[in-house]
Amino acid sequence: MAKHLTREERDCIVEFRHLGADRKEIAQRLGRHPSTIGREIARNGRDGDYRAAGAPWKAEQRRRERPLRRKMDDPAIDQAVRAGLARQWSPEQIAGRLRRDGSGRVAPQTIYAWIKRDPHRKHWESFLRRRGKRPCRRKNAALGCPIAGRSEIIEQRLRLGDFEGDTVLGPPRTGGLATLVDRKSRFTILAKIRSKDADHVHEKIKNRLRQLDAARRHSITFDNGREFARCHRLEKHLGLELYFADPGCPYQRGTNENTNGLIRQFFPKGTDFRHISPVEARQVENLLNNRPRACLDFRTPAEVFFEKTPPTGCD
Repeated sequence: MAKHLTREERDCIVEFRHLGADRKEIAQRLGRHPSTIGREIARNGRDGDYRAAGAPWKAEQRRRERPLRRKMDDPAIDQAVRAGLARQWSPEQIAGRLRRDGSGRVAPQTIYAWIKRDPHRKHWESFLRRRGKRPCRRKNAALGCPIAGRSEIIEQRLRLGDFEGDTVLGPPRTGGLATLVDRKSRFTILAKIRSKDADHVHEKIKNRLRQLDAARRHSITFDNGREFARCHRLEKHLGLELYFADPGCPYQRGTNENTNGLIRQFFPKGTDFRHISPVEARQVENLLNNRPRACLDFRTPAEVFFEKTPPTGCD
């Protein structure tokens, strides 16, 4: 990383010039680029005479007089950041997508710093993800093939259509969401459910998966809850392979657990899902599926799942 010349290096320049060395020789002895030495002599010399004593003062004066340019002063970057935040993209996702599209470069830390300085700080902070503890749920084993029986192609995320499944629930008797996420693309499906009734949950999941072509639905690894006790019917209705995680082992469905944390940004713990419409659930689904992800090289889940070429621009 480039750095300013030190006082000792400037003293050496004076000494080497007194001995008749040119800028290339001086640069070689100091381990600097010749252009660095040339600029230093031109900027801080006078009438061809370079003096080390006044050089630091002149350099500091130039730094103070130079107009300060921030990344967020660029209208294109400013607009892209605002648009990304409004779509619930994280600063890392915004920065990564800009870099991927060639639309500009800005560090995530720069975006966070801008949010803190902005007069509408609270407005922009409301779009950032909130973290919280996951609710503790009692598990009831569902019948089906254990996760140890999964094939290598599922384990290694080698194809599209291998899902992990769980639920995001509100307070008792207020319903929730059945959540499915593709292991390879992170493509997410949200189905609003009125209860944990196993027949009801199976029907909602079956209806949503029927909307996918057979090439994009191969298997589901479910949480070991009683709400999935009837989902073995999906093997007959849709030709899916069904697996169930071991009780008390959420890490076996890590992709789904992480996705549920993202969903909680929109539907925090305590949300009464009786007041959440299927349209609202679909809107959140679309936001998640069109959000660039670092693990996908900042492509979106929808682009990967449907194998589309990403568009140019952040929005």
